[in-house]
Parts: sequence; structure tokens; C-alpha cells
Amino acid sequence: MHAESNSIRVLVDADACPRQAMAVLRRLEPEYGFELMTISSFNHHSDEPGHIVVGDDPQATDIALMNRVRPGDIAVTQDWGLAALVLAKGAGALSPAGQIYEPGKIDFLLEERHLKAKFRRGGGRTKGPSARTADDDRRFENTLRSLLEK
Repeated sequence: MHAESNSIRVLVDADACPRQAMAVLRRLEPEYGFELMTISSFNHHSDEPGHIVVGDDPQATDIALMNRVRPGDIAVTQDWGLAALVLAKGAGALSPAGQIYEPGKIDFLLEERHLKAKFRRGGGRTKGPSARTADDDRRFENTLRSLLEK
């Protein structure tokens, strides 16, 4: 068992977190002893322990997570902008597909997001995210374990 007196918290942007990633988080929580905090709008309500419900304003979940995250925490989000803010506060950030957001690469992701949004505003179409696979689940679990063991 890895649960020493571990004060790590894992905060989840639960509005867009896949069920499979949530299942991995719930399974690893007792093994590693981290505090799991999920945050979502009332449109994605959960009765799980540690769940925080916010309003349905477009950025309400992001703001609530940002107000709670602290250095050393790990945030799980698909939102590159939120990941950048989390990194700036000294926390780690991880996508539900197992991608670690790194300070040296987040600017590139944000620029890519900006260019794609500009393209779409001009009438262009971009491809959405790929369907989730078992490889995504394994990568998420392995990456989360490596972050928790640091």
C-alpha cells in the first residue's frame, strides 16, 4: 500500500471527465491515500463523496477548481487553458487520456487551440477528439500512478 501520510489532492474537472477515468481515480484513491475532489456544474451532478456542485455558467467549474487547487495537487482536465492556470499555481495537470501537461509545452497547446478556434470562426471544420480506447485508460492509470509516486 502506498498511502503514507500523503496530503496530495486530485481535483477533477468532472464536467468532461470520462467515466472510465473516474473509475481509475476511485480505484486508486484508497491505494494511494489521496483526497479526491470532483467539481462539476449541477448539470453533471454526482452523489459521490468529495463532489462539489457549482452553477452552470460556462467557466464555473474551472473557476471553482482554480480557487481550490494548491501547489503539489494534481488536476485532471481536458481543458488546456485550465491546465495552464493550474501549472501556474504550482500544481500538476493531467488529461483523462494520460497526457501530462508540461509548462514548456502548454504554450504550444494554447496556440494550437487559438488557431483552431480562429479557423472554425472563419467557417472551417476541425476534427473532434477520437473515441476513448482501452489504451487511453491504461495510459491514464500508468501516468497517474507515476505522478502519485513522485
